[in-house]
Amino acid sequence: MDQYGNAEQEGGGKVLPPVSFRWHDFVNLIKLAQPPKAMFVLAVILSLVDTLSGLIVPYLTKDVVDLMTAAQIEYRVLLWLGLAFLLQAVASGGSIYILSYIGHFTVAGLRRRLWKKVISLPVSYFDQHRTGETISRLTGDTAVIKELISQHLISFFSNAISIVGSVLILSYIDWQMTVILLMAIPLVFLLVRPMGKKIHAISKQLQDETARTSGFLTGVVSEIRLVKSYHAEEQEQQKGNTQIDNLFRYSLKEAKVYALLMPLMTLTLMGVLVVIVSYGGIRVASGGLSAGELVAFLLYLFMIAIPFGSLAAFYAALQKAMGATERIMAILAHDEEEQNEGDKRQVEQVNQPIRLKGVSFAYPQGKEVLHDIHLTIQPGSTTALVGPSGSGKTTMFALLERFYQPTKGRILLGDTPIDAYSLRSWRKQIGYVAQDSPIMAGTIRENLCYGMDRPVSQDELDAAARKAYAEEFIASLPKGYDTEVGERGIKLSGGQRQRIAIARAILHDPQILLLDEATSNLDSQSEIWVQKAILELMKGRTTIVIAHRLSTVVKADQIVVLEEGSVTGIGTHEELLASHALYRELANHQFLAHETPGADSLQP
Repeated sequence: MDQYGNAEQEGGGKVLPPVSFRWHDFVNLIKLAQPPKAMFVLAVILSLVDTLSGLIVPYLTKDVVDLMTAAQIEYRVLLWLGLAFLLQAVASGGSIYILSYIGHFTVAGLRRRLWKKVISLPVSYFDQHRTGETISRLTGDTAVIKELISQHLISFFSNAISIVGSVLILSYIDWQMTVILLMAIPLVFLLVRPMGKKIHAISKQLQDETARTSGFLTGVVSEIRLVKSYHAEEQEQQKGNTQIDNLFRYSLKEAKVYALLMPLMTLTLMGVLVVIVSYGGIRVASGGLSAGELVAFLLYLFMIAIPFGSLAAFYAALQKAMGATERIMAILAHDEEEQNEGDKRQVEQVNQPIRLKGVSFAYPQGKEVLHDIHLTIQPGSTTALVGPSGSGKTTMFALLERFYQPTKGRILLGDTPIDAYSLRSWRKQIGYVAQDSPIMAGTIRENLCYGMDRPVSQDELDAAARKAYAEEFIASLPKGYDTEVGERGIKLSGGQRQRIAIARAILHDPQILLLDEATSNLDSQSEIWVQKAILELMKGRTTIVIAHRLSTVVKADQIVVLEEGSVTGIGTHEELLASHALYRELANHQFLAHETPGADSLQP
């Protein structure tokens, strides 16, 4: 268990249970955003000026009413009343603007901190959480906290001062009527407290449902071509409607609580107002209270009633912020992918064997997918991983890239476990080209230079594009390297996206290559040229290939056959044809047993 009570889980990350809300969690969360303290103090001062000016107005109004009743006019009183109105308006406008600034500044800082955390989370986190849910925490939950800060937090203190100040002045004007007023305050709190608990519970459910809906909608929109290709619009519409209806029901629950809370408070306050007006009328008739004092009393009563309404809104907003804080703190409490980076070694000598010693792995809350793997990959050699779908080939890549840690066993570079190295230093040695390589929204130039920690010259870009057989199609585009590729590279063909990914790997010049059948999406005309470029890149580098077509790996230094997560054979193409039944079956199925390997086979 960690300091936030999160349960550890073996093999990647931790489960995110609900984190109990504590007030200091909210305070610490605000501190993380580093709000401008000087502006906060100025906002408090202006808010106090606004409140004190408001408290003066009813008292001056009392004198004005009494003077008018006596058929007299005191211009000095009117002047002070006008100045109080003006001061209140200026202070109110200034405090509102500064509070809005603080709220937006704080939420921006919080989002930056949360975004940094999200980027630093391990792959296991994203495997367990929908993208839309995480984005909802980053945008929606932080907006709830912004609303509390900019609209309610300081007004809570000014409203409290307004209530206390009004009660003190009312006690000075007429203590008997003040006692009647104070009797209503406990009744208001008795009404608000149970409602606040319900708002807290419902707001948490509403935020969770909002995140789930956001995750579902994001997932569908991101795969809209799949939806349309299989005519699944109606099916997804029904699922979306179900999510939206669930969100609607939770919203109605929240609305019902507010619909009950606000009228109850209004009814209570109006009842108190009727009693005080009636009793005040009797006091004026008996001469115990002047007309001006009654008017002032009623104005102060409104100055108490309005802040009480604001306090109820603050309490409701606080309950919402509690739920948002819990979710945000759960993300911030999650282990980052790499901790104590400065304590780790730098990779200085890559030209060493990569050894897997007794490596086993199971995904969180899943069965074991790799079992006791023993394998040595010599430096500068080519190792091919073959086997049926689901045999663990991609999982081995994930372990080599340290997306996950083995649940048993170790992976070593030479005699050093790879997790002893700085994660950044280790991954800089690896170039990964997937079967369907991802492309970021932006230009071709930005995608080629993606992740580079130094300026890249045009000559380097041209050379990388030329080796990947991408130079010609880039030159044919309207803006060349500055052509926008669209979201996920949708404006490029599959072969073009693959060649961009290969050129990117060439540009990074890695020492270890992970190739997931990197030429599988290329057309026959360009495949042989890209294959030659990859073969050139492989020279002197350690290369590991996931092979879907055995014709591409028949000349590999060693071929590793995986079956249901276990290594069942290691050898050359000829050795495995003679000794391994599954490999022979795969080879015969692909008509390789009688083929002569061509120019497309990997033979550095």
